Amino acid sequence: MCYLLACWKKNQIYLHQKSKVRWRTVLLHQCVLLLAYLVITIDAVPIDIDKTKVKEEEHVDSAKVDNPDTGLYYDAYLRQVIDVLETDKHFREKLQTADIEEIKSGKLSKELDLVSHHVRTKLDELKRQEVARLRMLIKAKIDSFQDSGIDHQALLQQFEHLNHNNPHTFEAKDLDMLIKAATSDLENYDKARHEEFKQYEMMKEHERREYLKTLDEEKRRQEEAKYEEQKKKHADHPKVNHPGSKDQLKEVWEEADGLDPNDFDPKTFFKLHDVNTDGFLDEQELEALFTKELEKVYDPKNEEDDMIEMEEERLRMREHVMNEVDINKDRLVTLEEFLRSTEKKEFLEPDSWETLDQQQMFTEEDLKEYESHISQQENELHLQALELQKKKEELQRQQDQLQAQRQELEQAVQQMEKKKLQQGHPPSGPNGELKFNPPGEQPIANVESHPAGGVQPLSPGSIPVQDAARPEHVQTHA
Repeated sequence: MCYLLACWKKNQIYLHQKSKVRWRTVLLHQCVLLLAYLVITIDAVPIDIDKTKVKEEEHVDSAKVDNPDTGLYYDAYLRQVIDVLETDKHFREKLQTADIEEIKSGKLSKELDLVSHHVRTKLDELKRQEVARLRMLIKAKIDSFQDSGIDHQALLQQFEHLNHNNPHTFEAKDLDMLIKAATSDLENYDKARHEEFKQYEMMKEHERREYLKTLDEEKRRQEEAKYEEQKKKHADHPKVNHPGSKDQLKEVWEEADGLDPNDFDPKTFFKLHDVNTDGFLDEQELEALFTKELEKVYDPKNEEDDMIEMEEERLRMREHVMNEVDINKDRLVTLEEFLRSTEKKEFLEPDSWETLDQQQMFTEEDLKEYESHISQQENELHLQALELQKKKEELQRQQDQLQAQRQELEQAVQQMEKKKLQQGHPPSGPNGELKFNPPGEQPIANVESHPAGGVQPLSPGSIPVQDAARPEHVQTHA
């Protein structure tokens, strides 16, 4: 469109430069350009949208959009490696043209040998930092148990996202291991989250039942009635649209985007919600589409609404849409996949969506097994507490013995000092030296060698050499 306007402006200048004889030909060219401009404008999506709002959303700088955490313990390392590889033009082109099977099979890893030297240097440094981080974590874990003689290199083998045999340089095998580990871990990530949520729900029910056991009959009935009332209040909410259906997307189009629902267009909707403008709807961008539906059921201000359950509901919705739309199972939704899903019958006439409060998360057998596991853990903790208490008592006993021995030694020293005073001997210091001398006596330690020219004690009848050499008239009298 901008190109056509530029051409039109150029023809205006061209008109003034040529003679008036050819004005009809130039005018014809202008009409053609204007007609082309009108055709493009008419063929555009006929929707009444807020131009300023859409413009702001379309010009979001993808470099400034922070991708959410993947939840992997090596998430930072994974992001840094990808960022460094994307700085290499050759590898970036290969990455854009590669399909998911080439990435998973490790074929893309072979392209690492063709990247520039400074990219390889940065990757080497990233790997050394990651190895150092893992070793630090291992050391901290070992130190917490006060173990020694552990082979750190052997423990590094439990980390499958890098080649631990070569901790200094980043090779093609490292990229291959990183891709496979991330793919496998992300596939099992949702399963692990579901299991954690199930454990959370059973823990809540276990604690509720244990609390009821501590109450009398009257208060127990009141708590049960309150519990049932909260469940009924939580279930009383507006209809939740089927995730990924036309009704659900049109609701986002109208309430979140502020657009006319009668002008709903799937292609425009896809581009509006491709936040980082990479041509895909990733898992986080999909989960953001379900916020309006979740707000119908969950309110953080309500006591009966659990926000952890809301996140589990969001996860279930995203998984359902991915299973329906993501054809090649690469955990990304392309525009083609999205448009193809809008042609299905389920998009127009979906089944009703059952929320978590309409489903049974666990059975009584699951709860009994969980309680048995909890009881076993409590017993183990009780035994550990008893062992620690015994160690504490033993240390206290040893401390008491040392204190008693110290008191006995102090009493013995005091008795010895008293005896010395009674016998007329001065008290001694810590090393046996005398603290003071009787009057008229010199310390024994001072009778030792003296420096030359110093005063030394003389034997009876001895005369100093200096005095013997003096003349008689210089002699001094006693």
